[in-house]
Amino acid sequence: MSASPASLCEAFQRTAAATPRAVALRTMGGGVEVMWEEYAARVPRIAAGLAALGLGRGDTVALMMINRPEFNLCDTASMHLGATPFSIYNTSAPEQIGYLLENAANRVVICESQFVEAIHEARRGSAVEHVICVDGAPEGTVSLADLETRPQNGFDFESAWRAVTPDDIATLIYTSGTTGPPKGVELTHANLIAELNATTAMLPAKAGDRTISYLPAAHIADRWGSHYSSICLGVEVTCIDDPRAIGAALTECRPTVWGAVPRIWEKMKAGLEVAIGSNSDVAAKEATLAAIETGRRKVRAEQDAAHGRGSGPTHELLDEFARHDELVLAKLRALVGIDQLNWAVSGAAPTPVEVLEFFGAIGLPVAELWGMSELSCCATVNPPDRIKLGTVGTALPGVELALADDGELLCRGEIVMRGYRGEPDKTAEAIDADGFMHTGDIAEIDDEGYVTIVDRKKELIINAAGKNMSPANIEARLKSSSPLIGQAIAIGDRRPYNVALVVLDPDACSAHAAEHGLADASAAALAADPAVREAVAAGVERANAQLSRVEQIKRFEILPSDWEPGGDELTPTMKLKRKPIAEKYEERITALYETRPPRRPGRTMNVPDYP
Repeated sequence: MSASPASLCEAFQRTAAATPRAVALRTMGGGVEVMWEEYAARVPRIAAGLAALGLGRGDTVALMMINRPEFNLCDTASMHLGATPFSIYNTSAPEQIGYLLENAANRVVICESQFVEAIHEARRGSAVEHVICVDGAPEGTVSLADLETRPQNGFDFESAWRAVTPDDIATLIYTSGTTGPPKGVELTHANLIAELNATTAMLPAKAGDRTISYLPAAHIADRWGSHYSSICLGVEVTCIDDPRAIGAALTECRPTVWGAVPRIWEKMKAGLEVAIGSNSDVAAKEATLAAIETGRRKVRAEQDAAHGRGSGPTHELLDEFARHDELVLAKLRALVGIDQLNWAVSGAAPTPVEVLEFFGAIGLPVAELWGMSELSCCATVNPPDRIKLGTVGTALPGVELALADDGELLCRGEIVMRGYRGEPDKTAEAIDADGFMHTGDIAEIDDEGYVTIVDRKKELIINAAGKNMSPANIEARLKSSSPLIGQAIAIGDRRPYNVALVVLDPDACSAHAAEHGLADASAAALAADPAVREAVAAGVERANAQLSRVEQIKRFEILPSDWEPGGDELTPTMKLKRKPIAEKYEERITALYETRPPRRPGRTMNVPDYP
C-alpha cells in the first residue's frame, strides 16, 4: 500500500478507483463475478438501505452466511456507515446465536435463507428488529434486493464513510475463552490496517493476485486473508460455499497468495501420496518419488543450516533439484493447483513438521505463522525465503515480543485489540499497563528472533481446522445432559474432530443398578451395560444439540473406573488434570480416532470433512 489509509473505507475507495474493471469477487465457475466498479456501486446502495433501517455509526450488525460475494458487499457497506459488522459461525446453535445477539446488541441481522429459522429462534428477547435475507425473502425478512432499491432520502454516503476514524471498531471477532461464554474481540480500523501493512511487508500481495475464501468469516484468518486483503490490496477473491470443494477451487482459481489450516495441508499431502502410489506407470512413479526424495534432502540441508547445524545444500544438490523440479515437481504442483503461488502459509493450529517438509520438498515452501484474534490475526510469520521448520517465525514489523517470567509470550503493537466488548475486567487481565497482550501461550525465542510455541497456559482446543473451542463449555454440556455422566473430558486439540472420555457418576450408577435389578453397580460393570451405553449416548446427543457442529462429540468411551479427587485425573478441587489424563489414556484416545465416526440416522455424529 502507499500512504496508509485512515480506515478500511478509504482503502476500499482507493482500490475500487484504481482497478474498476478488474474482478473483485467471484464464485466457482465464474457464475458470479463482481467487478470493482460494481462493488463500488452496490456498497452505497446497501449502505443507504441499512441507514434507512436506522443503522449508523457505532451500531453493530450481524452477518450469518456461507462464503459468498454478498458477505463482502454487506460487510463493506456496514463499515462505510461507521457501523461494526460481525459474523456468526454457521454451525452455531440458536442458544449460541442468541448470546452473541445479546452481547453485540445489534438491531440488524443479514443472513441467507437457510439460517432464517435459527435467527428467528435466537432473536427472541434480543434487540434485533430487522432480518435481511441475501437469497430471497422468507417470512419475517427483507430481501437484499429490496433493501438496495429503497429510496435514499438524502442519505450522504460520502460524508458517512469519510467520518469513519481509525479508532472506530471495524469488526467483532467472537472467540471462546477457557471457560464461560465467548468474548467479543473489538478490532479497530487502525488495528486491521496495521495488520495488513505488517503482513504485506513479509508476505507481499498486490492488485491482480488471486486467493480463495473458504474459512468462516467469523474466523479472523478469512477476514485478513481474503476480505481485508481484497479491500486494501485489490486481491481477487474466489468464494467457495463448501470447504470440501477446496481441491476443485485450487485447480480452477490457481491462487497466487493463499493460506490453509493444517488439516487441509495434511489432506493435500495424503491425496498426493495416494495418487503417486497408485500410478500404474512404474517409471513415472519412480521418477516422482526420486524427485521428492531429492527435494527432501534439499529441505533438510536448508534446515540444518537454518538451525546452525550445517552450511546448506551443495551446488550439486541444488542443480539436481532444479532438474527434478523442471521435469517432475512443477507438474505435481500444477496437478493440485498450487503451481502459481508466490507464497503459502499455514496457521490457526500447529502444523506437523513432516507436512511442511513434504511441501518444501515438492517446491512449495509453506511458512507457518502464529497469531490470535486479539492480535488482529498474525503476529509472527516465517519469512518465505528463511523458513525455520518447527517455529512460527519472527515478529511482524512494528510488533514487539517479550517473554514473561513463566515463559508466556507477550505482544505489543498497533495490532493489539481495543478490548473485549463490554468486559473491562477481562480486557485488563489480557492487556497489562505497559500495553502488552498476554497471549496465554508459552514460547521460546531464539537468537535470531524465531518463536517456538511450546505450550499453552489456556485450555483451548484448537482443532486441525483451526477452530478454537472451550473444552470446559463442551464438558459442562455433557455433564448436564445425563445424570449418569459424572466426569467428562473433551479432546480435539490438533485433531480433525472432538471425542470424549466419560466417567460414570457413582450415585447414578447405584440408582441405575437398583432400578434394573443389577447386582453389580460398579463403574466397570455398568460401563459395559448396553442400557447404560444407550443412556449415555442419548445424553451426548442432547449435549451436541446445544453445541455447534465443530464442537460436537463425534465418538466417546465410557471408562470402567472412577476418578477420585486428588487422584491421577482430578485435583483436590475436582478440576481436570488434562495433561496427565491425555498421557494415561493415550491408547484409548488414539483408538477413538482409528476409524471414521459412524453416521447413523437421527444421531448428531457427522464430522467436518475438509478436503
